[in-house]
Amino acid sequence: MGTTAFLGGSMPHELSFIGIYFSPLLANFILGVTCALGTAFVLNYFRISQYVGYPPLVFISLVVLYTCLLSKYVIPA
Repeated sequence: MGTTAFLGGSMPHELSFIGIYFSPLLANFILGVTCALGTAFVLNYFRISQYVGYPPLVFISLVVLYTCLLSKYVIPA
């Protein structure tokens, strides 16, 4: 089994912004944090976060969840 089969048949790529190359995972992480902030705002606005035992842990788990979903479906890393 070659390396192309391991990578899914495609080579890794970078994103370019103003001539600076960065990993797609960084873009996914920034979007994941933004989505988690929006979700946390909605949870706080409707006072649902009072039913959560430890809100910072829920925020971190939302960041991880959104980053993984974005990495899988929106900007493949």
